Amino acid sequence: MILERIVVGNLETNCYIFGSAKEKEVVIIDPGGSPELILSVLYGLTARVRYIINTHGHMDHITANRQIKRRTGADICIHRADSEMLIDSRKNFSDLMVTPVTSPPADRLLNDGDIINVGELKLKVIHTPGHSPGGISLVSDGLVFTGDTLFAGSVGRWDFPGASYNLLLASVRNKLLVLDEDMIVYPGHGPVSNIGTEKKENPFFANR
Repeated sequence: MILERIVVGNLETNCYIFGSAKEKEVVIIDPGGSPELILSVLYGLTARVRYIINTHGHMDHITANRQIKRRTGADICIHRADSEMLIDSRKNFSDLMVTPVTSPPADRLLNDGDIINVGELKLKVIHTPGHSPGGISLVSDGLVFTGDTLFAGSVGRWDFPGASYNLLLASVRNKLLVLDEDMIVYPGHGPVSNIGTEKKENPFFANR
């Protein structure tokens, strides 16, 4: 298995390169900036990029979509509820920046339960709204990429348009914390954790 974490952009987003060492095929999850850094790691792996997957449509998770797609030809994937954020700087909250961010439109619209094949590996899409309407998590053997839904010791923000505190907590409680406790959590920002630790120690859920 290939798994590389690259911290990118001004908001220090975790971008992941995940895929098959056997088949030399990968996906890039949340290329939120620093395209040349991402590409340099990618070229060192000499792997084909099959998909660019955005766990949601906020600017800090999509900023390098255009450059990565142009250089690799990979298809962009996002949940259908966040798809307009790719092409609308107001909806991805970058419209007030010096250079507003847009991405090419999605090539594949994702739904809950979809399977994304990466060589012999699979990623299962879990719709985990709350931080954004179309937030997703991606589950593979022994690990889950949680975007900005679940962090080590915290959860994503719920004060954006389209966000919901109650829906966010329900997504984590009902869709993520029910996963195996040994499953490693790779979040959209900050350090890695695991499901068991978050069940026991995350202040939003522990002792509740």
